[in-house]
Amino acid sequence: MEGCIVIFRILKKRGLTRTSRFGKLFYGYTDWSNRGRYKYPRLGLLGTIPHIRLIRGVIIVNKDDAPKVISFLKKHGAEFYMRTVILAPEDENTLLKREAQSEE
Repeated sequence: MEGCIVIFRILKKRGLTRTSRFGKLFYGYTDWSNRGRYKYPRLGLLGTIPHIRLIRGVIIVNKDDAPKVISFLKKHGAEFYMRTVILAPEDENTLLKREAQSEE
């Protein structure tokens, strides 16, 4: 099975506010209300796409989901590189499990 590795970074000249907003929209975050009494997970783009996060700025996604990630990165002015890779069996299993979980 083939997947895509996406390597990206947000440039510092974009400003801290835009960088923080990008992170929230891309990875998601936990929203706290009523002085920390209630918490709400807010899904980002990767909350809806099965992925493997290797290190900061490096993810592996299915080949079918790569265009969604690329268009998001372009929209937010990130510098990125994408390559097609052959997935190891454990990576295939991880992506398939996450895909099944996101469909439920």
